[in-house]
Amino acid sequence: MRYRIALRESEEGYSVSVPGLPGCWSQGSTEAEAIENIKDALLEYLEVINEQLRGEEVREIEVPF
Repeated sequence: MRYRIALRESEEGYSVSVPGLPGCWSQGSTEAEAIENIKDALLEYLEVINEQLRGEEVREIEVPF
């Protein structure tokens, strides 16, 4: 899957978030490190969502973009 990320340079390095997933963010000393860290954060975020949905009737839909 592909996700859009927002990458911001700061005095400490880089912060990165996934705008479509509130609360999913990370950081790193370099741009590359921040991007790798957000990949880990994204996977952990999705694991929590999947756990919360366990036992629920879940469907997928497709929307044109």
